[in-house]
Amino acid sequence: MNAKAMTIRFSAEQAEALDTVASVDSRPVAEVVRCAIADYVENRRNDPVFQRSLRERINSAEQFLKKR
Repeated sequence: MNAKAMTIRFSAEQAEALDTVASVDSRPVAEVVRCAIADYVENRRNDPVFQRSLRERINSAEQFLKKR
């Protein structure tokens, strides 16, 4: 797996909540964040409104390329 390092800024409340959840679950914070992102992305992929918007963007990009 190729990895990309990123920096995320959290509010103090979010950081505290994240630390607490990770501690209670005995998991690294990074793992909790990766799981949360994976869940969010999967939910978006399954959302019909998101799918429609994605298709519209793809169609728009294809039309742009055809104008060459």
